[in-house]
Amino acid sequence: MAPPEDLVTKTQQSDPTISSEIFRHLVRLAALELDDEEAEYLRRELNQQLQAIRDLESIELPTDLPITSHGVPYSSETRPGLRQDRAEPSDKADAILEQVPEVEERFIVVPDIPHTELE
Repeated sequence: MAPPEDLVTKTQQSDPTISSEIFRHLVRLAALELDDEEAEYLRRELNQQLQAIRDLESIELPTDLPITSHGVPYSSETRPGLRQDRAEPSDKADAILEQVPEVEERFIVVPDIPHTELE
């Protein structure tokens, strides 16, 4: 599905909000069914979230500001070490497989999901 013709030029302009036209295009891409009231509400909410992100981005921070976790310095001395990445067999595999509707050679069989083309 092609975007509206002037989508690129509109997003490069000084107004960083999502227009109704661009929002309708996003709704079509996401295959959502929204009435006009729902769509306008969600578009406003999305624009408010994007504005909050822009506001946070505009805060100037010193480049040498140390990384913290919940306000506590997060240095190599205070952070926990990496744990070993090792596989551990579970004794629950049989109990899990007993609950599954269809199993083939100890693999769970899932139904095929039909593929549909979006407009």
